[in-house]
Amino acid sequence: MPEFVANENDSIEGLSDKIDLRAELNKYLRYWYWFVLGALLCLFAGWLYLRYTTPEYNISSTLLIKDDKKGSDLGGAAFSDLDIFKTQKSIDNEIEVLKSKSLMQRVFELLPLKTSVFAEGRFKKSEVYKDSTVITVNAMRVDSAAYKIKEGIKVEILDNFTFNLTDSKGKTKYRSGEIINKPYARFVVNLGKDVKNGEDYTIRFNDLRLYAANYTNKLSVTPVNRDASVLNISMIDASPEKAIDIINTLITQYNIEAIQDKNQISSNTIKFIDERLISLVGELSGVERDVANLKGKYGVTDVTTDIQRYSQQAIEFYKQQEEAKIKTNVINSIQSYMNRQGALVPSALGIEDPALNGLIQSYNELQQQRTQLLNTEQEGSVLVQNVDKNIASLKSRINENLKVIERGANIAQSNLQRNFQQFQGSIQNVPDVERQLLEIRRQQSIKEGIYSYLLQKKEEAQLALVSTLANSRTIDPATATDKPVKPKKSLILLASLVLGLLIPFIIIYLKNLLDDKVRLQSDITNKSQVPILGEIAASTVDDTLVVREKSRTPIAEMFRLLRTNLQFASLDKPLQTILTTSSMSGEGKTFFCTNLGASISLTDKKVVVLEFDIRKPKLLSGLGMKTRHGITHYVINHSLTVDDLIRPVEGLPNLFVIGAGPIPPNPAELILNKRVDELFAELRQKFDYIIVDSSPVGQVADVFSLNRIADASLYVVRYNYTFKEQVNILNDIYNNKKLTNLMVVMNDAKKHNAYGYGYGYGYGYGYGEVVRKKTVFETIRGWFGK
Repeated sequence: MPEFVANENDSIEGLSDKIDLRAELNKYLRYWYWFVLGALLCLFAGWLYLRYTTPEYNISSTLLIKDDKKGSDLGGAAFSDLDIFKTQKSIDNEIEVLKSKSLMQRVFELLPLKTSVFAEGRFKKSEVYKDSTVITVNAMRVDSAAYKIKEGIKVEILDNFTFNLTDSKGKTKYRSGEIINKPYARFVVNLGKDVKNGEDYTIRFNDLRLYAANYTNKLSVTPVNRDASVLNISMIDASPEKAIDIINTLITQYNIEAIQDKNQISSNTIKFIDERLISLVGELSGVERDVANLKGKYGVTDVTTDIQRYSQQAIEFYKQQEEAKIKTNVINSIQSYMNRQGALVPSALGIEDPALNGLIQSYNELQQQRTQLLNTEQEGSVLVQNVDKNIASLKSRINENLKVIERGANIAQSNLQRNFQQFQGSIQNVPDVERQLLEIRRQQSIKEGIYSYLLQKKEEAQLALVSTLANSRTIDPATATDKPVKPKKSLILLASLVLGLLIPFIIIYLKNLLDDKVRLQSDITNKSQVPILGEIAASTVDDTLVVREKSRTPIAEMFRLLRTNLQFASLDKPLQTILTTSSMSGEGKTFFCTNLGASISLTDKKVVVLEFDIRKPKLLSGLGMKTRHGITHYVINHSLTVDDLIRPVEGLPNLFVIGAGPIPPNPAELILNKRVDELFAELRQKFDYIIVDSSPVGQVADVFSLNRIADASLYVVRYNYTFKEQVNILNDIYNNKKLTNLMVVMNDAKKHNAYGYGYGYGYGYGYGEVVRKKTVFETIRGWFGK
């Protein structure tokens, strides 16, 4: 192998990374027009999507949840002695309440959402919400059958006062404001001043339960940060006005229900006091009647000083007894409330026991927490069961505490009774009338004191009831963003552009992945170590002989370059006899032999081209020549001489050809005939170069029989024609040295096969032939024909 070829191959391998990168890029850049077309089409599709997709806006509000742990409100501070407003609010619990489906459904019942109206466009529908200038619908009755009308009810505007309404029963004409009675609903359609003739609208009846559940899923409630008690309430919707109403009404309804929960404890306390006051009023009336009756019967008008002293002592005894009774009544009342499922226990009025008051406060907190959980959880859920366990535990502790207090009250009553009996003995000598009067006055004084005390507590509870503040305060009311958040215009256009580039990339990648033809020089160099002698450009003419004396076409120049490479390859050893072959028929082997011979002959070298593809000869027919005697004649007929075979080529005085002759029955044996060796021996004496056009190696073994006479072997590979797997044949020949000085010639190279160099530039420097420029039609056809 000539040294320069090996060095050239080494340099190519040293630059393989750069060449491979260029080659890979060229695989895609050659189809640049498909990338441009794909990008334009996808960008247009993205524009259509943005044009006809209903934009959606982000609507948000901020809400401050008042944290009792961080500071109580004014009402809670003023009435702390009544154990009111002690409930601690958990931010997580409030989030769940705000996101509950039941709360959202109550909000939807407050808003005009029983119906939805959509303006019909050419490609999309837009919701019309509370726009009295166009159209509004007021539903007075909606049955469940209305929810099943999925396509909605069509409204066709005739003028500013009349319209056609179309449903499953047909089309009916109505006037604006006229009551429409249907089996499924009773409603009124009002047309606004801005409605236009020919406009179409669709009315849909909403199942508020499902409608509210859908918006509950849209609703987002998140803390602003971990340490703050400020919530961000937001949702994304196509109707900003509707979403603003929903969020604002949601906050209002949440505050109303929170106040109602707070007021329940105060209401229970007032109810208990009212029951006791009614009883005391009756008792005081009875005492006053007894005093009047006693004075009238005995004519008593005043009591002595002793009686007054005894009276004061007796009053103190009876007051203590009544307080003990009140404690017993309060205990019984608390036990009664605790036996009611889910009831809140009123304050333990009259019982100065901090432990009991603390337990009752915790019990009420758990009851409220259980009520809130039932808005979002099932009765049997784990969270509800845990709260029930805590309630049961507190109830047991409260009952035990009440039993202790009750035993203490009973003991106190017993002691008072015993002391009172001793006091009774000391006033035995008091006259009976005065003693009766003392008893009545004592009872009257006690009951009046208790009555005044309960009235005071009732006023305090009522003041607390009307002073109750909400758990939250709106920092920012709901507002919508100025620009839509969906669809994202820049993202959609960027994705469209990427998709437009990605689709042709994937198609080309798969095409190349599944492509089994040799497209690039790297398809050979990556799989084989056989040196490449050069490339031959694709021919733009139909003539077999494209190399002539003054031709300056790209293909002629490529043959001249290849001729030079061949001369460098023969520095160490003359390459007089050159054997050419290929993998299969149709790779341009004969075309190559003819023009290589022509190129060498232009250097004043005598060249002969032999048509040794005996089974399928094309050399002479391609040149438009005929001959009486060929190689087969020469081998069989010993009387023929070499001169009888040689035919000159017109226009090239140093180029000659020898035809194959008729196809013999045994071509392989004919090639092995000694007359073939005699033929080559004589030709070496007459010619400087002998070029042998042999048969393809992938079909017959004739070429290996001719290797005995070759100085070099050229293997023709045709771009876009030769199969990649046929490179394995080339490697087998090279590795096993089946052909002498094997080199590869790349044929039919086009612009995209040659790493982007191209062959469209002109040669000749102002003389000789010039390259004909392609027409616009030919250029466009070439793009889509590659």
